[in-house]
Amino acid sequence: MSRKIVVTAALPYANGPIHLGHLVEYIQTDIYVRFLKLKGLDAIYICADDTHGAPIEINARKQGITPEQLIARSYEEHRRDFAGFQVDFDHFHSTNAPENKHFADLIFTRLREKGDIYLKEIELTYCPQCARFLPDRYVMGACPRCGAADQYGDACESCNATYETTELKNAYCSICKTPPVRKSSAHYFFRLSAYADWLRGYIEDNPHFQESIKGYLLYWINSGLKDWDISRDAPYFGFPIVGETDKYYYVWLDAPIGYISSTAKFCADTGRDFAEYWEREGSEIVHFIGKDIIYFHFLFWPAVLKGAGFNLPSKIFVHGFLTVNGEKMSKSRGTFFTARDYLDRLPPDYLRFYYASHLSADPGDLDLDFKHFQDTVNGKLVDNFCNFAYRVFQFTVKNLEGRVLPAAPPQEDKVRDLAAGVLVDYESRNFHHAVRGLLEISDIGNGFFQFAQPWSVLKTDREATLKITSSAIELIKRLAILYSPILPGLSARIFATLGLEKAVLADLETPLAERTLGPSEPLLGRVQDVTFTPPHPASLVHLRVARVVEAGLHPKADKLLVLKLDAGDHQRQIVAGIRACYAPDDLVGRKIVVVANLKPATLRGVESQGMLLAASEGEVISVLAPEAEVGSRLAVGGVETAAAREIGIQDFAAFTIEAREGKVFFNGEPLLAGGVQVSTDRPVTGRVK
Repeated sequence: MSRKIVVTAALPYANGPIHLGHLVEYIQTDIYVRFLKLKGLDAIYICADDTHGAPIEINARKQGITPEQLIARSYEEHRRDFAGFQVDFDHFHSTNAPENKHFADLIFTRLREKGDIYLKEIELTYCPQCARFLPDRYVMGACPRCGAADQYGDACESCNATYETTELKNAYCSICKTPPVRKSSAHYFFRLSAYADWLRGYIEDNPHFQESIKGYLLYWINSGLKDWDISRDAPYFGFPIVGETDKYYYVWLDAPIGYISSTAKFCADTGRDFAEYWEREGSEIVHFIGKDIIYFHFLFWPAVLKGAGFNLPSKIFVHGFLTVNGEKMSKSRGTFFTARDYLDRLPPDYLRFYYASHLSADPGDLDLDFKHFQDTVNGKLVDNFCNFAYRVFQFTVKNLEGRVLPAAPPQEDKVRDLAAGVLVDYESRNFHHAVRGLLEISDIGNGFFQFAQPWSVLKTDREATLKITSSAIELIKRLAILYSPILPGLSARIFATLGLEKAVLADLETPLAERTLGPSEPLLGRVQDVTFTPPHPASLVHLRVARVVEAGLHPKADKLLVLKLDAGDHQRQIVAGIRACYAPDDLVGRKIVVVANLKPATLRGVESQGMLLAASEGEVISVLAPEAEVGSRLAVGGVETAAAREIGIQDFAAFTIEAREGKVFFNGEPLLAGGVQVSTDRPVTGRVK
């Protein structure tokens, strides 16, 4: 019985598009699985959309659609973009599928029957304005460890500390900015602490886990593992816990179960035996993950599998993050690019090759430097391999009727040794070394063809010329086989020219039989100046119409007013420096424009949850007066201002918003509310801030 191998990549969240950072993992995993299949191993590439959690529910509500509609749209977009990058899943499923409900209930029941799950009353953050318990990412405040402001409710991005939402200082609801209260609720917990000794052995004894990762894991174990809260209160988009009506499985429980349920669906569709992958001995489970989720995949997930009686991951490979031009991907800096941004401009082969040229078994970060990207693709892929192959094909078709004879490649022993090294590098995931070996083989082909000068030999000896071209074509065939995990589309085009349906590893040592070449076209052109249009500035800010419901004087500042606003689906408070031109009574009932995604700030002891926009000309201040419904979002150039990410005042200052005789422009384009250009309430000309 052949060994069954399940290889997974982390599940993409169905709350946004696939971007170039995500693709590091999916392309790396795809290369690895294609290599295993090239060896003839029974390996399957399994993935699914991660579809549950409060962010899905809240985002859907903001868009006026159901969560099911939101995840269905994301599912189609994700599948499209993965296919565009030639990422070939054997099955791509959804965690909102019935198979996932079945396995979530099964695992929960088994763990509870073993005593690994218990119920405990806990104190949580609760927003009285939203009338809901707040999940980790919807509570923000100051880190209880280092004091860094505007941190999420589960972890600090400044000092990497983890904590409970109730530990945050100066906490606020990220939906409506209201300070939360504490409220008790009964939650289910998984006894992760009971698995500490077992996990220590599982990690220490596994030769496939990266040593640099083991250190982190053992530190966490030795510091004491906390039991894991695996339930959430309604409202929550997910599966209700078996036997409950208002308690749901936490997304971090049912999401990885998607690895199991997606395999089960694949087996059901293809007539395979699911037990051979996840329940019987002899299978191999391989996870590829980013370094931000190692705690979960090395500690919580194996403990759950162990307790529930499923096979354990034998290999968990960790990769680093993607930076762009040396910086963290950022919308405000124009370095955040989606998969679709890329595919609209360039073929996938370039990015797959560039990533492979830099990926190793080390979990270090990878930088996408566009100048280096261009030089790498042109100098190594196009010039070194693609042009060589096309040149040989064209010469053979033009001068030898496309005829090919069985032949050995030039420097056969060296080529064989280099090919063996490439396979070792694939196995160890040192893809950058594999590419280096492939380029050395191409160098041999280029040097051979140039030195042999078949165009000169053709004048006197046609058969000798045929031997030269056949030898070069045999080398190209071997290169196409070896490149196929990295460049499946390109290799397939070469196989078509050679008259091969597909190739396996055994074909490396089997010379091509006599044949006639099929049609060929240039394989890939050179990359010209790589430029990506940054996101429209309007997509980086969230401007919306609000109504002033209360206005009062700031208790400690003569120039400031404190305003309570109705923003449509929530209320908020802002502090505005317009007291010189507006009395509180002038503003009550008035519609204004507020910057809704500005990080909260405390002004002279009073918190401001956003900023009112007003134009100034000399001593005259004039607020913006939108003619649109309360809560509606403003737009610029057909782009709605609907950014979810909070920005700082420095980020906002990068935009140019100005009034010209009372009409408002955003970076030179009309600022619209309800399709009508926004005006100031007085006909001023000046900067809006």
